[in-house]
Amino acid sequence: MVTYSEDQLDRIFGALADRTRRALLRAIGEAPRSVKELAAPFEMSRPAVSKHLKVLETAGLIRRDRDGRFHRSRPRRGGFRAATRWLAEVEIFWESQLDRFQELVESSPTKNEEN
Repeated sequence: MVTYSEDQLDRIFGALADRTRRALLRAIGEAPRSVKELAAPFEMSRPAVSKHLKVLETAGLIRRDRDGRFHRSRPRRGGFRAATRWLAEVEIFWESQLDRFQELVESSPTKNEEN
């Protein structure tokens, strides 16, 4: 049963394709963070961090909450669900293909047996 859209997967995997965004996700996973807190260890401008956060938010991986004057980024519950389901389906498919290939190889006569 498919519970995700191709567009949703494109957004998630597109967001995860960038190493800076993956690092930001790790940092946000440790604790909710402001743009200022996220920018410091990455030596990048706040606008650059904000652009990365927007991509993560659009992908549904984080949410940004207002905390007084500051926006804090937090992980979004279930944000990775579509990607993990897709990966599980692909893994099952390829494992079955590899099992069938192995059966075929094992049941085929070898070159030495033919002579």
